[in-house]
Amino acid sequence: MKITILGSGTSHGVPVVGCNCEVCTSTDPRDNRSRSSILIESKDTTVIVDTGTDFRFQALRAGIQHLDAVLMTHAHADHLHGLDDTRSLTYEDPLDVYGSADTLAEIKKRFDYVFTKTQIGGGKPNIVLKNHNGKTINAGELSIIPVPVMHGDLLIYGYRIGSFAYITDCSGIPEPSMRLLKGVTVLVINALRYRPHPTHFNIAQAVEAARGIGAHEVWLTHMCHKISHQKLTDELEVHNNKDRRVLPAYDGLVITADAG
Repeated sequence: MKITILGSGTSHGVPVVGCNCEVCTSTDPRDNRSRSSILIESKDTTVIVDTGTDFRFQALRAGIQHLDAVLMTHAHADHLHGLDDTRSLTYEDPLDVYGSADTLAEIKKRFDYVFTKTQIGGGKPNIVLKNHNGKTINAGELSIIPVPVMHGDLLIYGYRIGSFAYITDCSGIPEPSMRLLKGVTVLVINALRYRPHPTHFNIAQAVEAARGIGAHEVWLTHMCHKISHQKLTDELEVHNNKDRRVLPAYDGLVITADAG
């Protein structure tokens, strides 16, 4: 299974509009971070997690030609507001969009035109909303397990496929969810910044959560403009050995994992 990091940034993206800090003006392309999302490709199935504000650009860059499903973590703008740009991928067949009941309700509210009769000529995505109810999702040959996590006081979802898990915008992982993550060897997890934050893991918390999960390959994502890719890479070296490595992700990064 091939996983592409479509975006590794926060809600602002990096560079941040109007900011001239060291990271926002960096010439290292790994410091350019669009909103967080991933593309998952197996032999016959292609899915993405979240359609953020930068989805159109990300899809063009990754050469996405087809989608079998969209997995929504939650309904915040930086994870949802590119949904309309799935239009060109839904001309022939409807696209299944999975999420919690709360997330699907927000989609209906913000994209109400999609679900109401409108005049001919107003393009809109042909999507089917599906409440996963926290149960396993079967998309093509992929078996996808929703993993409840906390985003401050908000319950949202990460996703596990085989030995791989993706968790973003998380500030806490309940014990039952830690059990769902047992056996994960490749993990992408959010690490907003160095300082603590009320609704996101900071770097130290993300590293500690990854240690608790037991993943051997850990990629940090959803990083803000206070984080230099190279500097963080160097700092994380202390956590790396022959059995485990922790590194910052970057847009365009490709990783592999067992889908079974």
